[in-house]
Amino acid sequence: MGETTGGDRRLVLVGGTLIDGAGGPPQPNTDVVLVGDLIESVMPTDAREPDRQPDDADAMVVDCSGLTIMPGLIDAHCHITFGEPQSNDELFFHRPQTTSALLASFNVRKLLLAGVTGFLDADCLYDIGPALRDGIEAGLVEGPRMSAGMNALLTAAGGTAGRLIPDSGRLGYGHVVRDRDEMVRVTREQIKYGADWVKIHVTGLVPGVSGEVSVWTADELKAVVDTAHDLGTPAVAHCRSAESTRMAAGAGVDLILHGSFMDDAALEAVVESGAALCPTFTFLSNLCDHGHLVGAATAQVDLFRGEISATAAQIRQAHEAGVKVLCGSESGFALTPYGHWHSRELEVFVEEVGLSPMEAIGCATNNGAFALRLEGEVGLVQPGMLADVLVVDGDPSVDVSVLGDRANLREVVSRGRRVDLSGPWPERRTLPGEKVGLWAAESLTRDVVNA
Repeated sequence: MGETTGGDRRLVLVGGTLIDGAGGPPQPNTDVVLVGDLIESVMPTDAREPDRQPDDADAMVVDCSGLTIMPGLIDAHCHITFGEPQSNDELFFHRPQTTSALLASFNVRKLLLAGVTGFLDADCLYDIGPALRDGIEAGLVEGPRMSAGMNALLTAAGGTAGRLIPDSGRLGYGHVVRDRDEMVRVTREQIKYGADWVKIHVTGLVPGVSGEVSVWTADELKAVVDTAHDLGTPAVAHCRSAESTRMAAGAGVDLILHGSFMDDAALEAVVESGAALCPTFTFLSNLCDHGHLVGAATAQVDLFRGEISATAAQIRQAHEAGVKVLCGSESGFALTPYGHWHSRELEVFVEEVGLSPMEAIGCATNNGAFALRLEGEVGLVQPGMLADVLVVDGDPSVDVSVLGDRANLREVVSRGRRVDLSGPWPERRTLPGEKVGLWAAESLTRDVVNA
């Protein structure tokens, strides 16, 4: 299972049940032939041509009998440079640039080992994202196909870190832009230095207001989006309110992350604009369902459950209206460590949104190609598509949770090469200064002692 193919050697996946990602029924007894980084052919096993027989000297043959062949997963919302912080303090003040780059290079292979063959990191610490993407493409680092943004654009009101965000300049993943001219200038600079996407943090936390609120005006949003589009670059926006989602869609944003609490007006704006949606329920679900196991803030459980329930039905309506819905895990935090939760969004789509397993698979594969800016090139197991393929023990068309167990991944093929799944899981020790030492998780009052 750890062998790799190289050059134009043929890789033949024989006799599996194919889920091609296009939404059709599974196709039993199917062969998939890959040559280099392309899928050459897909055919019934009994229709294989003589020069494609398993004993062909130039072919590497993998028996997939009883297994599922499907496209690799595409995670449309991942923070590969964050390094799994437990707090905003860690993220903003305990991630020096070189350390962050080293951590990202170490962690990105975990995505491959979990079946992720492509991902979008829309906002990174410092300028690491495009450099990591280029390093992966050059073969310096082993990782999935990557689409990269740079710093998220914030106004002085801040983002989800509130007053930790400075009034101007850059810190961590954010770049504070104070007026229209600066918004346009920074957008151009990011594209010059290799951004595949420009990210706008449309909502943020404001003292005295419950939940996230819009901290951009419609005119400011449009200035950034128009500038990016003029330079051939799409825009992605963090929106956790109905108003922000409506504004982002109206400004021409291409991909909306979260889309929380959408009302009818926001949904109509998304449908009319043609924007894609990536709800990213995984972080919320993990805290609600498992956060107590790691000491997460229980006060947020009701808030996050409410966000999921208030948003899921609208995501379903968007899907039915033809909106492209993508899967994203928001991996990169302590609640969503790399390599563990990339397929959880499919489970939430089935359980909460009401999609079928096959619809959820399409969101995580074919639809995900949009985040990579590779639509029509990846995300499907069809002739002429790029060779990113999984072989899975189990039937995801019935139970998508089989994708969450790495033991079920029999093959991960990335760029036509078989990923070595035989070794141990990547482990490391904590770096000096990486973690914030807490005296206690809460105040030790007499009430706590006497409870």
